[in-house]
Amino acid sequence: MKTLLAPALLLLAFAATAFASKKRPVIGLSLDTLKEERWQRDRDTFIEEAKKLGATVIVQSANSDDTRQVRDVESLISRNVDVLVIVPHNGAAMTRAVKSANDAKVPVVAYDRLILNANIDYYLTFDNVKVGEAQGGYAAARLPAGRTARIVRIYGAPTDNNAKLFKQGQDNILLPLIKAGKIEVVHEDWALDWKPENAKKIMNAAITKSGRNIDAVVVSNDGTAGGAIQALQEDGLAGKVLVTGQDADLAACQRILRGTQAMTVYKPLKNLAALAARVAVDVAKGKKPATSATLDNGAKQVPSIFEKVISVDKENLHSTVVADGFHRAADLK
Repeated sequence: MKTLLAPALLLLAFAATAFASKKRPVIGLSLDTLKEERWQRDRDTFIEEAKKLGATVIVQSANSDDTRQVRDVESLISRNVDVLVIVPHNGAAMTRAVKSANDAKVPVVAYDRLILNANIDYYLTFDNVKVGEAQGGYAAARLPAGRTARIVRIYGAPTDNNAKLFKQGQDNILLPLIKAGKIEVVHEDWALDWKPENAKKIMNAAITKSGRNIDAVVVSNDGTAGGAIQALQEDGLAGKVLVTGQDADLAACQRILRGTQAMTVYKPLKNLAALAARVAVDVAKGKKPATSATLDNGAKQVPSIFEKVISVDKENLHSTVVADGFHRAADLK
């Protein structure tokens, strides 16, 4: 007896194959999460650029769940996408999903976060070590002279390879000063899943453990910076302690103008997302995009492209973030 597909499923199956071609490629975009403002912007820019190039984009978001993201990728493969662009929640957990893509002969582009120990085709990101150096350098240049400065370090998600690169960049600046006795790290920890509430707990623990005499909190992104600042506010320390960040989220830019956050690292997301869409379309059409470097992911030297980052504070916020159209001046008030 023949099994009949429901009309909606039949239409979906047809749609997944009808447009998959070199002229009208179908791109599968697998995102870790859409809960953060940053990833919503990436998705929208990526889709807009892909459409200009005649491509269709199927988006899946895993809500920071590794098992779900593996299923998402396998689902996109079953829908006959021409290329996969993946922002992994856990760079190591995606190895299995990439193996499925390899078996199906679907090229894989890792976007912003590296997929480890897997045969991926390209990696596109910002220079994440430079991000950490910008954060560490900004804090180091503004710490009090004549005594040992006391800092707290809040890292990102331990499952995110980028978080380790941010820390590496921070270490490049801070470790020599720590060894010289100019800086004391009074508390440090990793914020699971980049959640602000986890960063708040770390900051609360730092204050409980080491007291209110803290000069700076080197935080790896704006979401977790918000959590740390909430803890500082509860103790009357917001605006008195230097706090770093990353992503130029609207809330972070507002905090910079209010003085509760000192800086953020602006990554021109539109540039990277648009580039990723162009690379994905080229790969789908059998072209080889030009790359600027290679990066070892444990399985191979992955052809990579790195975009530049910009350190932003109150002084240059309008000449960078606003001038680029990333945020409107009216929204920053």
